[in-house]
Amino acid sequence: MTWRRLAERQWPLAIALTAIALLETGSISTGLGWWQVPGVAVVCVIAVLAPRRPFDAALALAFAVACVAVYMRLLGVALEPHLFWSGACISMTGAAMATIATLVRDSPRTRAVAGTLAVLAAMALAEVLGWPIVAPREYREWTPDAWNFGIAAFVLLVLSVGSGMYFRARDNERASQLAASVAAAQNAERMALARELHDVVAHYVTAIVVHAQAGQLNREIDVLPVIASSGTEALTAMRRLVGTMRDESSPAGPAASSSLMDDVRELAAESGLPVRLTSDLRDAVPQELARSVLRLVQESLTNTQKHASAVSSVEVSLSSGDGVLHLAVLDDGVASGVPVGGSGGYGLVGMRERVELLGGTFSAGRREPTGWTVRAELPIT
Repeated sequence: MTWRRLAERQWPLAIALTAIALLETGSISTGLGWWQVPGVAVVCVIAVLAPRRPFDAALALAFAVACVAVYMRLLGVALEPHLFWSGACISMTGAAMATIATLVRDSPRTRAVAGTLAVLAAMALAEVLGWPIVAPREYREWTPDAWNFGIAAFVLLVLSVGSGMYFRARDNERASQLAASVAAAQNAERMALARELHDVVAHYVTAIVVHAQAGQLNREIDVLPVIASSGTEALTAMRRLVGTMRDESSPAGPAASSSLMDDVRELAAESGLPVRLTSDLRDAVPQELARSVLRLVQESLTNTQKHASAVSSVEVSLSSGDGVLHLAVLDDGVASGVPVGGSGGYGLVGMRERVELLGGTFSAGRREPTGWTVRAELPIT
């Protein structure tokens, strides 16, 4: 535990013990009684610093309490005002309780039990050594008050251990919640990266495969420039994703330009499909939303390339109204059977997740008599 964290956690205990110790000094009636002050100060300081090394602090506190009891016994002076029978003052008892609570809260069970027993043994020793000094004056015989002192000591012990167990349970619960939050954040980041890989990189790789197959069927078609361009874009997207994983400040994908339709036109031109665009955007589209729309259009066109043949028309429609952006991508292709490069089955899943994360609705399905439709409605604000 750092010193700053220690100060934030222990300042109430430090103030409480200091106040009690100062009040106790006013009750000292003899000159020799002032010898209790250094020992009490050491015990209180150990209790405040206990969270840094709880077990070592418990042993140190037990040793300090025993030393105070021994030299006060040699001086023949009782601690004032003494608590219980005679061997400890209020501040020392409070410091012992705080140390036991810290030990139970932060240490393994074996060390917690051993440290608690050490502190209790030291407190018992203080009572034994202090009894002969006080007993002749205040305890002529064993009275019911002595039993009450014993019960009070047991109650304080239970309070110390119970407080430590309560805070230990709270710490464990907080740690579990933090671990769950971290796992959820990591999973969300993995899903976002998976969507980017599927929507961006797979798009360009699909274009490479489609044009390479077209070049094999027709040698007269010059597909090398298109393949080179798609390969360059794929490498750029991969570098961007790697940068995102190395640096969280990097954007997760390419930023949309000032005109969403310009970006959509560029995607349509790159796809090589007969795309017809219609637009009726009446509202300004935020950059983050525009990026997601581009990914939806990109994945829809990629699916058309992979899964459809004899495509004569692809309609991409963008419109907005009442704070909602409407996207529709429709093609008239025929299912081609085995898709280009196989299918991982994550395209529609990724699109649906992307839309739902933005609070929108998504649907996709077959058209009649042929073709496929993708529709999404996304809130703009």
